[in-house]
Amino acid sequence: MPKTHVIVFANEKGGTGKSTTAVHVAIALAAKGARVAAYDLDHRQRTLGRYLDNRTATMKRLDRQLPMPAHLTHDGESLPRFTEQLDELSRDADFLIIDTPGRDDRFARLAAQRADTLVTPMNDSFVDFDLIGQVDPTSYKVTRPSFYAELIWDARKARAKADGATIDWVVLRNRVQHIEARNMRRVSDALTQLAKRVGFRVIPGLGERVVYRELFPSGLTLIDSRDFGQMGISHVAARQELREMMAALGLSEPALPLFA
Repeated sequence: MPKTHVIVFANEKGGTGKSTTAVHVAIALAAKGARVAAYDLDHRQRTLGRYLDNRTATMKRLDRQLPMPAHLTHDGESLPRFTEQLDELSRDADFLIIDTPGRDDRFARLAAQRADTLVTPMNDSFVDFDLIGQVDPTSYKVTRPSFYAELIWDARKARAKADGATIDWVVLRNRVQHIEARNMRRVSDALTQLAKRVGFRVIPGLGERVVYRELFPSGLTLIDSRDFGQMGISHVAARQELREMMAALGLSEPALPLFA
């Protein structure tokens, strides 16, 4: 039986679009025919869980089925429950999407060690870059990896020791509209330097768009365009961003058309 591919969305800094991206990846994979499960480790905010609860309510209101992953939320305390729920969600899933808290968390660390693909969303700013690396304030050259990069390095070593597998670490670079071009170039150069040093891939993420915040109450995503009315230019652009992001993630999913 094929092994479940575990995709962990992790970033110890909030406000990077982590949960929004996790939901869109989960629904995009489900829309292509994959069996998808989702696990929310942030029992305080529970953004992923609430998003999918809203989606369930919308399906009932519209009386129609939408692509939908099975999903659970951890209690943030119990290790046996974490293991039990992880096994339950993985049992019949092609993909397991795990959303972690925007803070240091013991279960997020355990999830990182289970990851096949580890996705760290970040915005185009040195405030976000500081999570994974530090730069010289004058030259903007990378001086050293940050604590979080070292934590991921440790997770990779633990995973290799456990079963010989390699964690594909992906830094998802979201576009922030108010960031100036010069700063974006500096962040890009720093990411290129650090990627070579600690071994992650950089791929394009999602833009800072109102549409993502507007869709949350209904639990709809950009894959569900026919269910949220007339599409504007921002919707079309956001759908293209999502296509590009899914392609760059390089996941092996059923070869069915996306955004039919």
